[in-house]
Amino acid sequence: MKHFMCLIALVLAFASTPAEAAKGKVLDVQVIKSKQGIEAWLVEDKTVPVISVNFSFEGGLAFDPEDKPGVGRLVSILLDEGAGDIDAQTFQKKLSDNAINMGYTAGRDAFYGSLRTLKSNKDLAFDLLHLALSKPRFDADAVTRMKNANISQIKDDMGDPSWLSARTFNGMMFSGHYYARPGYGNLESMESISRRDLLDYVRAQFGRNVLKVSIAGDITKEEAAEALDRMFGSLPEKAETVDMARAELTNIGKTILLPLDTPQTYIITGQSAIPRSDKDWHAASVVNYILGGGGFDSRLMKEVREKRGLTYGIYSSLNNLEYADILQANLSASNEKVEEALKLMRQEWQKMAEKGVSEKELQDAKSYLTGSLLLSLTSTQDIAEALNSIQRDGEGPDYINQRNGLINALTLNDVKKAAARMLKPAEITTILVGKPQNINADIMLDRPPGMGTEEKTAR
Repeated sequence: MKHFMCLIALVLAFASTPAEAAKGKVLDVQVIKSKQGIEAWLVEDKTVPVISVNFSFEGGLAFDPEDKPGVGRLVSILLDEGAGDIDAQTFQKKLSDNAINMGYTAGRDAFYGSLRTLKSNKDLAFDLLHLALSKPRFDADAVTRMKNANISQIKDDMGDPSWLSARTFNGMMFSGHYYARPGYGNLESMESISRRDLLDYVRAQFGRNVLKVSIAGDITKEEAAEALDRMFGSLPEKAETVDMARAELTNIGKTILLPLDTPQTYIITGQSAIPRSDKDWHAASVVNYILGGGGFDSRLMKEVREKRGLTYGIYSSLNNLEYADILQANLSASNEKVEEALKLMRQEWQKMAEKGVSEKELQDAKSYLTGSLLLSLTSTQDIAEALNSIQRDGEGPDYINQRNGLINALTLNDVKKAAARMLKPAEITTILVGKPQNINADIMLDRPPGMGTEEKTAR
C-alpha cells in the first residue's frame, strides 16, 4: 500500500497543479514555437530536475530503399556512435558520464528519437543530439560492428516462432506496400548497405517539415524554444518526397501456413479496422478492450483460456498505422487444439458484431480506460512520449484533457454500432507458424516474406 500511495502521489505531481486539477485538467500543454519556426508541445514540471524530449520524423520504413531494407534500422543504432569531431567511444562516454539517455527507432510510420537529461546537463545533451542528427560519422568500424550485431539479431529471430508469425503477418497483409518490408532488414541487405546509403537516408528523412516534438520537465517556455533551434535548427527545411500511399490489405480472409516443427502453433489473425480519425474510433477502442484487449476480463480470454484451456493467453489489439488500420488477435495453442481455438475466436467475433456488449462490460471498460490514463503519465519521459503520439494522431494539444470525457460519453448503442462496423469474421486473415492439425491452408510458405533467398526456416 505504501508503494501504491507513493505512485499516486508521483502521478498527481506530474499530472497537474492543484489549480489545473480543479479545472479537470490532466496536463497543462503549451504550444511553443522557436525563432526558426519549429513548433513543439511543452509540459513544464519542476518536481524533479529532469527534461525529456520525444520527437519523430514522418516516414520511417518508407525511406528504406526497396532493395535494401534495414537502412533506417542501421541509422537508428548508429546515431549515437560518434558525430561531428567526436568518435564513438568519446560520444558514448559523454552520454554515460553525464547521465544523458539518447535513443532512436526506425518505425513503420516514422523515425523516432528520445532524449532525457538532468537540467544541469541540458546544454551538452542538446548539442549532442544536434550533432547526432546533423553530422553522424558512420565510421567504418562502427558500421561493421552494428551490422554484425543486427545480423546476429536477424539469425536469432529466424528461429523464434513468435517473430516468424509477426514477420509473416506483415509480409502477407501488406504485400506490395512498404509496410511489408522487414524493419531490421535481411541477411542480403545487411551485406549490401553502404555508408552512402546511411548518409542518404539521413539527408532524405530528417526534414523539419515532417518533424514533431514534445518536451516535458524542468524547462521554461523560453528555454524550450531556444532548445528547439539548438537541436533541430540546422536540419534541412524539407524532407525528400517518397511514396507513402495508403496500404491496401492483401490476402483478406485467407489462411496462411509457415510450417515449423514445434509442439505449439503460433497464430496471428487480422482484419481491417476503424481509422484513428473516424468518429467511431473511441467506441472501437472499447470494442477491442472487451473483445480481447482487457486481459483476463476479455471475452476471448474467458472463452478460449478460462473455460476450455486451449491457450495460455489470447489478446486483441487495435493497431492504427498512418496508412492502414488493423484489428488483430495473437495466441498460441498446441497443434491439436488450433482448430477449436480459431473456431471459438471467430464465434466471439461474430457474437459481438451481432449483439454488441453488455452494460456491465461497457462500464468496466470505461473504468479501466479512463483510470489507466493517469497511471501512464508517471514521468517526464512518459508524458513526452504520450504527447508525441497524440501529435502524430492528428489531435490537438488539449486532447489529453478531453480523452476521458469522450470515452465516458459513449453509449451502448455507440459501441454496438462500432462492433457491427468493424468485426467481420469472414475477412479475418490467419497466419499460422507450426504444425497445426486439421487446418487447410490457402497459402503454404517455405520462408517468411521479405527475408531474402538464403534463409530457410527449420522444418
